[in-house]
Amino acid sequence: MTPLELTADQDGERIDRFLARSVPELTRSAAQRLLEEGAVTRSGRPARKNDKTALGDVFSVLLPDPEPVDIVPQDIPLHVVYEDEDVIVVDKPVGLVVHPAAGHPDGTLVNALLYHCGDSLSGINGERRPGIVHRIDRDTSGLLIVAKNDFAHLALAEQLQDHSLYREYEAVCVGDLKEESGTVDAPIARHRADRKRMAIDPAGRRAVTHWTVLEHLSGYAHIQCRLETGRTHQIRVHMASIGHPLLGDTVYGPKKPWPGLAGQCLHARRLTFRHPRSGELVTVECPLPDWFQTVLDKLRRRT
Repeated sequence: MTPLELTADQDGERIDRFLARSVPELTRSAAQRLLEEGAVTRSGRPARKNDKTALGDVFSVLLPDPEPVDIVPQDIPLHVVYEDEDVIVVDKPVGLVVHPAAGHPDGTLVNALLYHCGDSLSGINGERRPGIVHRIDRDTSGLLIVAKNDFAHLALAEQLQDHSLYREYEAVCVGDLKEESGTVDAPIARHRADRKRMAIDPAGRRAVTHWTVLEHLSGYAHIQCRLETGRTHQIRVHMASIGHPLLGDTVYGPKKPWPGLAGQCLHARRLTFRHPRSGELVTVECPLPDWFQTVLDKLRRRT
């Protein structure tokens, strides 16, 4: 692509942020991946993602060729909580993968969105993840916001980066928390030995989770978690790191599955975002699913 030269107001800006604001095809996370892969040069030398820009820099970005994909729209039921011409918010059920990947070529949320929205999805994240601004795990249920055009996608991605997009979860964790609330501020990175897992790592990216006890349940706790950042498996890793893994999480907690649970007891309950076009605050929420409520009822009977 055409080399990028700095303007005076871009001096001293983080390189990933500069790239995301200068290259329409890139989100900040995509820019970070390209920097890690050595696909960005700074005045002829590989750029490092933690560096800042300086006047006189000239950047070149090698954008990857689009991968050939054939994602078929599929009539998979969607629980739409909010929708307009820019944004759609869905309540994702447990077991539904967000986008096609190895081992999950179809039957995903993206397949369902293509059927529901047609061509009205943003293309910034590529053909495999049209409209996807953020993700939640396959075995996590709840709210996920999707962009229906590139304008909305860029605006929502910026809210994710500056932490103004409010995301609230409810979960059940193992063990009786001694405090009524707390914060885990610990960096997260890919596990150095097991690439399918994440781990607390001083070299990782900053991650902050605020938690509050909603109900003590005799050896367990029903908690609310608010994300200040949004790293992969963040709540699961953070709660396990303080000795309270999520109930049913066999990756970061006890290996024995909890009867009746497909995975971790975690539900994305509430979202607040600034509407990309109107600028107004929009809050959406969804109730706890039946399986979550069943877990709570069982634990209350044990108390």
